[in-house]
Amino acid sequence: MKLRYLGMLTAAVIILATAYFVFGKKTAPDVSFTTTNGQQIALSAMQGHVVLVNFWATSCSGCMQEMPELIKIQKKYTDQGYKTLSVAMSYDNPEYIENYRNKMALPFIVTHDKSGEIAKKFGDVTLTPTSFLLDKNGQIIKQYIGIPNMDELENLIKSALAKS
Repeated sequence: MKLRYLGMLTAAVIILATAYFVFGKKTAPDVSFTTTNGQQIALSAMQGHVVLVNFWATSCSGCMQEMPELIKIQKKYTDQGYKTLSVAMSYDNPEYIENYRNKMALPFIVTHDKSGEIAKKFGDVTLTPTSFLLDKNGQIIKQYIGIPNMDELENLIKSALAKS
């Protein structure tokens, strides 16, 4: 009985691994947005960089908890080609976003997804924090719902930066 389940589990793992290699990684949507500084940017313009797209809200305690670590990671890897796109959710108050950005001196590209269009294009993100790590080609390496394991995130960033 146990061998049967072990065999089924092994087969399932092989099928999933094969599907991953056959279908590959998913490409991040090409979204365009205006930063809180008024700059127009398209996500596709960030190709060549490893990018963390981080959906957050000032009312989200998990977001506030992860932010200092994301700041440290950004500062550590900026010169190596790493960027964070910080996407404040549509329901967030613009004044709160700006106050928090200034208070924390966020070293990120910050945008307010007023219409919810960016969240929608990333699979209808509703839970915060939610983050997507993208490789230099705009492929999604990993999605995190909730606070990421920062050691794992940093290792994935280092690995992605090392690839040409």
